[in-house]
Amino acid sequence: MKNLGWMLLSIFTITMSAQQKKDTVKQETIQLNEVIVDGKIKINPVHATVKNDYQKKVIQPKNVADLFSEINGFSVIKRGNYAMDPTFRGAAYEQLNVMYDGGTKAVNACPNRMDPITTHIIPEEISKIEIIKGPFTVRYGATFGGIVNMVTENHRLLDSGFHGKFSSGYETNGNSFVNMLQLQHVTNKFDVIGNVGYRNFGDYKDGNGTEIPSSFTSTDYGVELGYNLTENQRLQAHWRQSFGRDIKHVALPMDTDYDNSTIVSIDYKAINLGNTLKTITTKGFYSYVDHLMTNTNRPNFNMVFASSPVESTTIGGKVEFEFNMHEDFNLFVGSDINHIKRGGNRTRTIKMMNGMMLPMPMVKVDKIWQDAYINDFGVFSEAKFNVAPKTVLTTGVRVDLVKANAKDLEADFATIYPEVKTNETNVSGNISVKHAFSKKAILEAAFGRGVRTANMAERYINHFTIGSDSYEYLGNPMLRPEVNNQFELGLKGKLGLNNNLQLHYQTSAFYSIFEDYISAVVDPTIPRKFMPNQQPEFTKVFTNIEDASKIGFEVAAKLQMFNNYYFQTEVAYVKTKNEDFDESLPLNPPFTSKISVGLDKEKYWAKAQYNIVSKQENIAPSFGETVTEGYQTLDVKLGVKPFKKFTLGFACLNVFDENYTNHLNFSYKNQADLPMTRINEPGRNFTAFLQYKF
Repeated sequence: MKNLGWMLLSIFTITMSAQQKKDTVKQETIQLNEVIVDGKIKINPVHATVKNDYQKKVIQPKNVADLFSEINGFSVIKRGNYAMDPTFRGAAYEQLNVMYDGGTKAVNACPNRMDPITTHIIPEEISKIEIIKGPFTVRYGATFGGIVNMVTENHRLLDSGFHGKFSSGYETNGNSFVNMLQLQHVTNKFDVIGNVGYRNFGDYKDGNGTEIPSSFTSTDYGVELGYNLTENQRLQAHWRQSFGRDIKHVALPMDTDYDNSTIVSIDYKAINLGNTLKTITTKGFYSYVDHLMTNTNRPNFNMVFASSPVESTTIGGKVEFEFNMHEDFNLFVGSDINHIKRGGNRTRTIKMMNGMMLPMPMVKVDKIWQDAYINDFGVFSEAKFNVAPKTVLTTGVRVDLVKANAKDLEADFATIYPEVKTNETNVSGNISVKHAFSKKAILEAAFGRGVRTANMAERYINHFTIGSDSYEYLGNPMLRPEVNNQFELGLKGKLGLNNNLQLHYQTSAFYSIFEDYISAVVDPTIPRKFMPNQQPEFTKVFTNIEDASKIGFEVAAKLQMFNNYYFQTEVAYVKTKNEDFDESLPLNPPFTSKISVGLDKEKYWAKAQYNIVSKQENIAPSFGETVTEGYQTLDVKLGVKPFKKFTLGFACLNVFDENYTNHLNFSYKNQADLPMTRINEPGRNFTAFLQYKF
């Protein structure tokens, strides 16, 4: 750890000695937190998209994962109102490279992902979400299924002086409310931003009126300091903390008593350095998650009390150099490093055994993470060639050196795996072509090879229930990294039908060939470890699937009428195949389509969206999946600015009070009055929102 800290400090010290130039608020603003810069066809990654209308959203997001609900191709894995993970085209968890502000990360401490990365930041801070739809760039870490960069607001775009923002919202279904206050002071030389937020969500009711245990409270605050060292150099530091309390996880065996996180990041960037070396970018970050889960409020508390204090630490950094080798040739070279460490045990106080109360409770301790760590050191190079006036060729290669180990093994785990320390060298790369037929149409074709090393749960979990089913899961330190060979073809642009009609469109078709895909399969030779008389009888073991694939497409079209009115439709489809078991891969989202009509004016806007989700029959029986029925819902949203700095929003979600469940939802667990079926989504929900800027 000490050597890692010195390495990050050395990188930062070297970059501070770079040549200096000019930048002020009134001139070009140095961007520290973006992957995609709109309008720069030569620099933008291929197959990238941006969702940036969050200032007009009039629902209260539980956490950042809620912001993905309207992005085509995205779904959400739900275990309750708090523990939600975004998925894209069936890629989930570490298969997606999820980050804040171009590289800052936080890794969940809980093996059941009660605390994914999306829970550790205020949703109102997010100004846009940038997405690269596959392994089509090597500059932002090892990437398997795509990159998700959640960009916080760029306060340097504000005029000099003092600014602020207050927002508040309320939801009827669950009697839930949120509040957030943000203050900013900006000058030509420095800027400081502080914010604090509070969220209190109650148990919601589904379309049948059944109350779903899902309440939580969270308090967040953050401070960001920025300083322009010179006119072409900027230094920025960000500190944020989040405190979750009394979090109910209706689809997990336990609840969260508390979830505390700290995220610290430091960014430095120098631009316009010279004729050849154009830009130097560096980032360093640290995150720590302290998490406690218990079953105090669960039905089995009278038989056994379980308490699991766990923690995770993530330390990382990056340095990148941009060279302009020729007016038609840009080269990016750099390296990054990530260190993940987890620890924690579960203590069980057993009060009852075989239906009989014990005269003296037994206390047992189960090792959860077995004091494990994963280190990933990567080097990369990516070149962009302007091969023709309207054609850009991009090619890149990346090498990751991965080391993993668990230093405090449980005895039974050590019996199965005497050697758990591993070393990997993973090579990934990409090649793509982007051609602009005109200013109104762009064709994109790409191939990417993305390699993902097995995560800590897949390597070292030892008989814990961490899936959507009731199986115990056993890790496998000998897992080979999984590979995604993805081909994609896309076309986007707009057509001017006449002066009052414009058609905006975006379509992508993709095909992936997987190597050594990582999944969990029932092993009939390994019985369950805890409560051996219960079902299921055996354990799921993580393994590599040799032959698997994915195919799908997304289509979006928006007809803009008379500048302010629009009709929009979006469809997304993905189908996976596990050739080894002649079935689908798990967590395959159903065919989804959306139809929207609305108006969008400066002073007011409105939108009605009809959501159609098909029945999902492409399932993985070996994973315990079952067929889910389709459903249709309607959402209506309205917004108005009665005064210059004041915004009001109203919405009715699930207008027809439909009772439905999403295929990716986990099932109810350890609940007194709920069956072992997937979580139902909320019924009708009225929301109100207000925001005041000053």
